[in-house]
Amino acid sequence: MNYDIIIIGAGSAGLMAAVAAGQHGANVLLIDKGDKLGRKLGISGGGRCNVTNNKEIDELIKNIPGNGKFLYSSLSTFSNYDIITFFESLGIALKEEDNGRMFPVSNKAKSVVDALVGKVKALGVQILVNSPVAHVIYEDGAVKGVKLKSGVQYDCRKVIVAVGGKSVPQTGSTGDGYAWAEEAGHSIVELFPTEVPLTSREHYIADKELQGLSLRDVELSVWSLKGKKLISHRGDMIFTHFGISGPIVLRCSQFVVKELKKSTGTPIMLTADLKPDVNVQTVYDETFLLCQQEPKKLVRNVLKGYVPERLIPLLMRKAKLSEELTFDHIPKEEWLELAKLIKAFPIRIHGSQSIEEAFVTGGGVNLKEINPSTMESKFMSGLYFCGEILDIHGYTGGYNITAAFSTGYNAGRDAAESLQYDY
Repeated sequence: MNYDIIIIGAGSAGLMAAVAAGQHGANVLLIDKGDKLGRKLGISGGGRCNVTNNKEIDELIKNIPGNGKFLYSSLSTFSNYDIITFFESLGIALKEEDNGRMFPVSNKAKSVVDALVGKVKALGVQILVNSPVAHVIYEDGAVKGVKLKSGVQYDCRKVIVAVGGKSVPQTGSTGDGYAWAEEAGHSIVELFPTEVPLTSREHYIADKELQGLSLRDVELSVWSLKGKKLISHRGDMIFTHFGISGPIVLRCSQFVVKELKKSTGTPIMLTADLKPDVNVQTVYDETFLLCQQEPKKLVRNVLKGYVPERLIPLLMRKAKLSEELTFDHIPKEEWLELAKLIKAFPIRIHGSQSIEEAFVTGGGVNLKEINPSTMESKFMSGLYFCGEILDIHGYTGGYNITAAFSTGYNAGRDAAESLQYDY
C-alpha cells in the first residue's frame, strides 16, 4: 500500500510527528514493533509523565548540555509553551512542580498517552503494531518505502525515524534506527549512557557501609583528570550497593562518563559538599563550638545533628580522629581536615551502569547531517530523524521529552508540507 509518510516508532517523538503530519493533511502510517504505543512516555516521570518544562527557552537549552543549541530552530516552531497548550487543548490539565517540571494534574502518565494516541487516531493516522521494521528502502538518493521483518513492504514518499536510542530497552528502544541512518550515509556519534547511576570501588561502597544513605541538599562536583572542576549540581543523592545515584548524580553522570573515556582506567574524582552554604572555616568554627558546648560528650555523638550520623565514623577515620575523642583533646590540624572533608567528601568513580540501564542515550545521528529547522537528512531526500536517535541529550526534568516532542512535531510538519513540492 502507498502512504505519503511512514513514521517508525510510536514514542513521544513519533506520536507528535504523527499529530503534526496528520494535522497538515498527509496520509500517514505509524509503525511500532511493540504492542503498545507510547511505552516510554507511559513510565516517564515515575509513571506521572513529566510532559515538559516551563523554563524560558534559553534556560531550557542550558539544561540540555548535549547539543541543546541545535534545538533553537525547532523550539521556535514548537516550543515547551506550545507543548503545554497542545496538551491542555486535549483536555489534559497540567500543573507546575519544582524546577519548572510540568505534570498532568491527574498524576497519571496514562492520561497523557491516551490523549496523545486518541488525537493521532482522530486525525485518521493508520497504526500498525507488533510490526518490527527490517529496512528503510532508499533509491536514487530518496526514500522509497519501508520493509517489515515479516517481508511486507509499504511504499511512501517520506520516512520519519523516531525509534529512540538504546536506553530503557524494555520500552522498545534497542538502537534499531542507527543502521538505517548509516545505510543512508549518516555517521553515528559514539553512544554512551547519560542520566545514569555511577559505580565505585571505594572500600566504603564495597563494604556497603553507606548503602541506602541519602544526602539532602548537597553539592556534587565532578573533577577532570587534571584537577579542573567540570560541573557541579546541587540537590539530593543516595549511596547504593554499587556506587551512587539520585538526581544530582544523574545530572553529573554524562561529564563523568566522558572523562572516564579519556582516563584509561583511572577513576574520576567526585566531591560532595555537605554544607554548600558555608566555607571550610565556618564548618570548623561551628563544629568546634558544638563540641565546646558539650565537652563531656564524645565528638561523634555531638556531630550527629550536624552531618548524617552514618557518615561520622568514616569522616573521623579519614581525618585520623579517634572515635573516643572528646572536646578537651581535639587536635587542631585533624579538626581542620574534618572540616575540609565535610566540604569535599571524596568519591572515586570507576564506571557507570550500562547504556541499557541509563535514562537517556548520549550520542546518536550526527547533527551536522540534519537540517535543524526541518529534521530532514541532508543526505537522503524524504528521510527525517527525531527524538532520542539524534545526538541530543538533556538532564531529567522534562528536557529530553521536550526535545522529542519538538523535533517530532517539526519532522511531521515539514514532511507533510513538503509533499506538495515533490510532484
